[in-house]
Amino acid sequence: MGEDHKHRARIFLHRGDLVQARAAWEAAVADDRAADNQPELSDSLGNLGNTCALMDDFDRAEQCYREVLGIQRTERNQHAIAHTLVNLGNLHIGADHPERARPYYLEALDLLRELKDDRALGILYNNLALQEARDGQWEQAVTSFKQALDYHRVVGNEEGLAVTYSQLGKCYLDQGDLTRAERCLNNASEHYIKLGNEPAEAAVLRLLATVYETRQDLVSARRCLERVVALGLRYKLPESQADSARLTRLNYSS
Repeated sequence: MGEDHKHRARIFLHRGDLVQARAAWEAAVADDRAADNQPELSDSLGNLGNTCALMDDFDRAEQCYREVLGIQRTERNQHAIAHTLVNLGNLHIGADHPERARPYYLEALDLLRELKDDRALGILYNNLALQEARDGQWEQAVTSFKQALDYHRVVGNEEGLAVTYSQLGKCYLDQGDLTRAERCLNNASEHYIKLGNEPAEAAVLRLLATVYETRQDLVSARRCLERVVALGLRYKLPESQADSARLTRLNYSS
């Protein structure tokens, strides 16, 4: 019966029906408890926690993750522990309690360094950097973003490089460091072009346009926005109307 519930839960998740998926995972958790199957219970609780997090039920998600963590610590599964610690950190970020996320991230960092999990370290340093940037800890944020880039390069994580360069560029832009912001955002754009992710490229070009407008380089700003508007029409991006209005204002001001 437990496997039936899990199969149904995955189908509902695939369909985007979170309410039914949650009910199926709750049933799977009950079955795994009754069978006293700790590895399966850990897996079902983790999936239930993920589903609750998607539904913004952060309290229930945290209950699930904490119980999972207890099982994983008993089994001494270091990789799984690190993954759950990251989930708990992400959960607190999503619940708008970033100050509670940092201890989980730092414990996960220690484990991942021991495990030499470079891919996970790159992602986690990026998460830490975002938290630090939100708190205005600019110097530490830049250091963490650069560490994330180093780990992304080691494993050849193109998506990670694109995202981190974009966020580091935004960090520099927020500080008014236009030269470094331009360099990072151009790197991000190149990686997104390589990945073929044009909507993400458009998001980076919006930031680049801001860099150029701030510099009064209206020719470069216009070039960025023309590309953004073209991509917005192609992909029906929600920002399309605002992008077109911004380009129109720029044309009138030049």
